[in-house]
Amino acid sequence: MKVGIPSEIKNNESRVGMTPGGVFELIKNNHKVFVQSEAGINSGFSNEAYIEAGATILNTIEEVYAIADMIVKVKEPIEKEYSLIKKGQIVFTYFHFASSEPLTKAMIASESVCIAYETVEDKKGGLSLLTPMSEVAGRMSIQQGAKYLEKPVKGRGLLLGGVSGVSPGKVLILGAGVVGVEAAKMAAGLGAQVTILDVNMDRLRYVNDILPPNVVTEFSNEYNIREHVKTHDLIIGGVLLKGKKAPNLITRDMLKTMKPGAVIVDVAVDQGGCVETTRPTTHEDPIYIIDEIVHYSVANMPGAVPYTSTLALTNVTFAYALKIANLGWEKACEADDGLKKGLNIVGGVVVYKEITEAFEWA
Repeated sequence: MKVGIPSEIKNNESRVGMTPGGVFELIKNNHKVFVQSEAGINSGFSNEAYIEAGATILNTIEEVYAIADMIVKVKEPIEKEYSLIKKGQIVFTYFHFASSEPLTKAMIASESVCIAYETVEDKKGGLSLLTPMSEVAGRMSIQQGAKYLEKPVKGRGLLLGGVSGVSPGKVLILGAGVVGVEAAKMAAGLGAQVTILDVNMDRLRYVNDILPPNVVTEFSNEYNIREHVKTHDLIIGGVLLKGKKAPNLITRDMLKTMKPGAVIVDVAVDQGGCVETTRPTTHEDPIYIIDEIVHYSVANMPGAVPYTSTLALTNVTFAYALKIANLGWEKACEADDGLKKGLNIVGGVVVYKEITEAFEWA
């Protein structure tokens, strides 16, 4: 199979779809790999490294899409790429269709085969291709939240961990999944007072078992959320519903009850956000302020640490990419039910029901 690795062209996205190590393994299995020139440079991987691995370097993104049977990338195609995607071409990447009707319609029109990282499941039902980026984003959410609590960027002027004689900041985390747990680890390590809300009691018990005493758990409902937003300095949105749009757990009216200069980091922005006032931002222009509340909702947070993120992503995506290359997408999905759940759009037809439900097409 001919596999294409294009440069990511989303704003400030520095990751690349595959490391030279992954390319080497594909070529060892008798596949051909075409990498766009400089695609890996911001992740620390030079053209020379890909050439040594056996790849062919192509100068333009158009050439990569034109020659490849399968495109392996990181982020969803953006408008400039829509016309490059061919009928029957496999596109293996993060899509998050439920948050973008224009993207969904464009991929339907392309009649391509869209396999979404975020809905591929492992044997335990876990989202193994989403996990490493959720780990990165969860940890980064605290770094960014702590930064934007500083007064020069319109935050409360609060040091998250406090100092001797001064109480630490309070962090509220919505969701006890991978993002929430990783955020809690970071916040707890800084010395903050952390509260995690979730509707899954098994996850809350797990958090109680593994995290230190400055992390407390509570069942999530609207009443509890409304009470906690009044007193917390940093709120992390980490709610995920497989393939669905995230629910709005924090509504616009709640902002007026919060402390001026409090910060919301909505990691769920890829799925539409779990805060009503969330809109996607970029690393170039990451924040905006509504009702004196600082909103940080960068839709590709791990793109800011591309070396770590690219290695972590290839660690989990490569085995699936190789299986698709070896068997073709149909036989690969027949052989692996978890990979089959990654099928979102095939030949112009939406095959993942949560997408049609998100746009009320059903």
